[in-house]
Amino acid sequence: MIAIVDYGVGNLRSVERALLHVGAKPKLTADGDDLQDADGMVLPGVGAFAPALAKLSEGGLGRRVVELAKKGKPILGVCLGYQLLFEESAEHGRHEGLGLLDGRVVEVKNSRRLPVIGWCRLAQTEVSPLWRGIADRSYFYFVHSYTPDSSRHAIASTEQSPAAAAARLNVMGTQFHPEKSGPDGLRVYENFLALCG
Repeated sequence: MIAIVDYGVGNLRSVERALLHVGAKPKLTADGDDLQDADGMVLPGVGAFAPALAKLSEGGLGRRVVELAKKGKPILGVCLGYQLLFEESAEHGRHEGLGLLDGRVVEVKNSRRLPVIGWCRLAQTEVSPLWRGIADRSYFYFVHSYTPDSSRHAIASTEQSPAAAAARLNVMGTQFHPEKSGPDGLRVYENFLALCG
């Protein structure tokens, strides 16, 4: 079972449909026991960093996610869920993140317009199991105004984002939306599912 962390922020149903499509058994949940029993976790998210983190922190859910990730449970953060994995964000002030990936989330600088909306070519900067079967420089769908400024764990970049995806052992994330990125996006979920065993 793959737990989709349901903290009231994000496009949960489209993530659920994508995971079903690649053969996963997804479960939308905010229950710590479900997270414990899951083979892996997906942390989605849409919106602003601070309100999302506040919702995730309610009832200790964020603390539980961090605890399980530190024990080795695979986790994939998507869009805002990816940003929450980092140490801090500068979106509307300074806010501490979950600290599972190093780096800081800042406003996108190299874009003619904000938010960045649409298809961007992704350069794979490191080998990763997430890229298995996906050609370098493939297009993925983005919607964001903030992004990690850098990370020693970065595995992909775009013109607007030097850390458009990152991975550190069992902790992974993408600034893009795999569930909106066609066959290559579905392949990212399929590859994550394989990592969950």
